[in-house]
Amino acid sequence: MTSYTETSTAAASGASATERFQADKSPFAAVRDTPKERVDTLAREILDAVHATIRKHQVTYDEYNALKAWLIQVGEDGEWPLFCDVWVEHVVEEVASAHRHGSKGTIEGPYYAPNSPELGADAALPMRPGEPGTPLAWEGTITSTDGTPLEGAKLDVWHCDDQGLYSQFSEGQPEWNLRGTFTVGPDGRFKVRTIKPQPYQIPTDGSCGRLIDAAGWHAWRPAHVHVKVSAPGHELLTAQLYFPGDEHNDDDVASAVKPELMLAPVSQPDGSLSVEYSFVLDPIG
Repeated sequence: MTSYTETSTAAASGASATERFQADKSPFAAVRDTPKERVDTLAREILDAVHATIRKHQVTYDEYNALKAWLIQVGEDGEWPLFCDVWVEHVVEEVASAHRHGSKGTIEGPYYAPNSPELGADAALPMRPGEPGTPLAWEGTITSTDGTPLEGAKLDVWHCDDQGLYSQFSEGQPEWNLRGTFTVGPDGRFKVRTIKPQPYQIPTDGSCGRLIDAAGWHAWRPAHVHVKVSAPGHELLTAQLYFPGDEHNDDDVASAVKPELMLAPVSQPDGSLSVEYSFVLDPIG
């Protein structure tokens, strides 16, 4: 298997992720009315945790300066989106979705691209001629927590290719390769035809890779399909769906795997895979 890092540099992918985040998000607008007392509490507790770690482990000036240099380099590499999404986001998601009764979610990750092509309720994701990989047919429904099919609900799907690479964040793929949006009808059903993605390493030639190497960690993510599921009057669900038997399901570098997100694909006589997996959305409020 060709890993992500062999075909795309951390600098290139980091720059793409940072640029996309800055273009698509309005992070400060969402919190502009946050009380100063909350900012004070969060900032002080984070700093207190850092101070406690320094005291507990008797951090030296050499280690402190190495940390300063590394933090500067993370910014220069454009890898803050990667760092936050891999090592922090899963806890934010856990807190944010704890109240839900419908389907489980997980992290978005750094490689989402909005406004993917509209494909209807039953279609193949955009693919290159002869797209490498095992064909995968996935069917399911989108309902509310009371079981009502959600006509007009949207399923935004994206995933890496057979080499572990994402379109728009690596070279050699069309802009919308393996990305698309499905809109369900009155029955709430959808059918997605695509290929099974592969596990991949997050980029390791930049600052995040240096942390991984220094700590003796690994950089692998298990194979997964990303989704965003939305419907009027319902909470947006962001999730990743995983495949049984992947060696990194239990030690995902991003800590994003949940048992509720595991698919159960069935092998077909022609070598393709079929799977059923549906979504239940929580009403807003």
